[in-house]
Amino acid sequence: MDLIRKRREFSLAADTSLAVGLLGAAGATLTGITDWSDVDPPARRLGLIHGLLNVGVTALFATSFILRKRDSRSGGRVLAALGYGLMSVSARLGGKLVYEDRVGVDRTAGESFPDDFAAILAESKLGESTPTRAVCEGVPILLVRRGQRIFALAETCSHFSGPLSEGKLVGDSIECPYHASRFALDDGHVTNGPAVHRQPCLEVRVRSGQIEVRKAPAND
Repeated sequence: MDLIRKRREFSLAADTSLAVGLLGAAGATLTGITDWSDVDPPARRLGLIHGLLNVGVTALFATSFILRKRDSRSGGRVLAALGYGLMSVSARLGGKLVYEDRVGVDRTAGESFPDDFAAILAESKLGESTPTRAVCEGVPILLVRRGQRIFALAETCSHFSGPLSEGKLVGDSIECPYHASRFALDDGHVTNGPAVHRQPCLEVRVRSGQIEVRKAPAND
């Protein structure tokens, strides 16, 4: 902010922005490392470059903040300008990771579920406490029988597309075989990360020996 106008109020605002940004960078580093640890090639290499660039950006801004506090504002402005330039390159790579490699994106987004009940599996084929994969209009569905109740969730893990039917039941949740994310069977909420997106759930009924599912009504 004080790269253009060198008034005192702009300098104060710039210093405050740097301090807040550095605090945010600390939190972003932890979450970034968590996401990167689960990424597969070639996105893993791109994520590493993105992370290293962000380390460089943080170092430039941190040094800029120190120089400003030591009344060397000219040097601080130069380093801040370099930081903004490097950050632009890093942000472009970050966009590629999200929009092309779908890192951090809900992998169930775009899946379509029927508005009306549709038969997907004979009830006799669903064993007790056995995660089972069925298909509804080309979309994989996870079915789990627990006693008298049958649960149905999107079978594709929202984290990194793991096949939940190949996972294991942990209490009243299903654990993904890829990264051990867990989702509650009754409403799909995350009970254990690294997943952050809820797993879509479907309504279930049994008619004439067939398990039928449909899209759950939207919550108000």
